[in-house]
Amino acid sequence: MADKRDYYEVLGIDKGADAETIKKAYRKMAKQYHPDLHPGDADAEAMFKEVNEAYAVLSDDEKKQIYDQYGHEGLDPSSGMGGGGFGGGFGGFDFGDLGDIFGSFFGGGGGGSRRNAPQRGEDLSLRLTLTFEEAAFGCKKEINYSRIEACGECAGSGAAKGTSPETCSRCRGTGSVTVTQRTMFGMMQSQKQCEACRGRGKTVKTPCKNCNGKGYVKLSKRLDVSIPAGIDNGGRICLRGQGNAGANGGSYGDLYIIVAIRPHDIFERENYNIKCEIPVSYSELVLGGEIEVPSLEGMLKYSIPEGTQSGTRFVIRGKGITKVNSREHGDLYFTVILETPKNLSQEAKEALRHFAELCENTNYTKRQRFMDKLANLFKKNK
Repeated sequence: MADKRDYYEVLGIDKGADAETIKKAYRKMAKQYHPDLHPGDADAEAMFKEVNEAYAVLSDDEKKQIYDQYGHEGLDPSSGMGGGGFGGGFGGFDFGDLGDIFGSFFGGGGGGSRRNAPQRGEDLSLRLTLTFEEAAFGCKKEINYSRIEACGECAGSGAAKGTSPETCSRCRGTGSVTVTQRTMFGMMQSQKQCEACRGRGKTVKTPCKNCNGKGYVKLSKRLDVSIPAGIDNGGRICLRGQGNAGANGGSYGDLYIIVAIRPHDIFERENYNIKCEIPVSYSELVLGGEIEVPSLEGMLKYSIPEGTQSGTRFVIRGKGITKVNSREHGDLYFTVILETPKNLSQEAKEALRHFAELCENTNYTKRQRFMDKLANLFKKNK
C-alpha cells in the first residue's frame, strides 16, 4: 500500500471535495489519459487505470468514508481494519474495469460495443480580423488553418495499401468483451472495452506508413470565405464539414470563423448605425449653410440651420451599414462640434470685438437664462 498515491492527489482535488467536484475531476482526467487518445502509451494507460481506481472509491460514500479514516489500508481486507467488514472487502476487484461512463466522450454511451460506431469529428474555430469597411460592405477572404483529415493513402482504415483491417479475434468485431469480476456483492459480469483492438472491433497487422496506422493525418487547408455585408464584431460564420475528421467513418465537424473588426479612424458603430463628430467654424454655426459630411460611400452635402449650437446631432437616414442578409441599411449620425480658432490676426480680433458689441443679450438666450438663475440664487442667499 505504501507505493499507492493518495486518491485525492490522483484526481487533483482537495480532501473533502463534494460529489460533483469529484465527478468533474474524474471526467477531465479520464478524458485526458484515455487509451484512444494515447495508443500504445503505457504511461497514459497506467494513469487511466489509476484515475478509475481513485474514482471508484471516492464516488462511493461508504468506501470514501473508510478511505478518509484509514487510507489505503482501510480498503485492504487483510489489514484487519474497516474494509474487512464488507463481505470480503475489495480484494481482486479491478477498478480499471469499472463502468464505461467515459464512452460519452467518444460518441458512445454505455457498453464498449458502441465505441466502434461512427463518431462525428471535432468542431474548430478561427479568428479573422477585418477592416471596418470589409465588415460593412462584405468581402472575400482567404483563410489558412490545420485540421485532421482521413488519411488519403489508406482511406482512413489505418492499414497499408494492399491490406485491410481484420475483425478482432478477441471481441469478434464488437469492440467489447464480457468479464467476470469479484465484487463486494459477489461475482458479477460486465462489458469492458476490448484491449486488443481498443474498442474499434478491428485490428491492423500492417499499418499505413503515411499515418502510422492511425487512419488520419493533420494537414494545412486553404479556403476562400465569403464575408456577408454588415457582420458585426464577434459575429460567427459556420462552414459545415470543414472541421476535423470523424472516427470510424463519422462525418467531419464544422469550422467557425469568429470575426474581429479593427477600429475606424472616423466612425464608430452602434448596431447597424454609424456615428462621427465633425468640427465646424463659429461662422458656420451662426450663419448656417452647407457642410461636408463623411460617409462610408464618400462625402455628402448637408445644410445645417442658422444658429446651430455646438454638440447638436443630425441624422442622415439609410447611410449606415447594410443589415445582414437584407437590403435595409442603418443610419448615419453626426455631431457638429465648434472649433475655436487660434492665432487670430489683429484685424480678425478687431472684427470679433466689433461683432460682440453688435450682439445683444437677446442673441444669447441660454446665457441670459443662466445669468438670471445666478441672480435669483444670490438674492435668496442674502
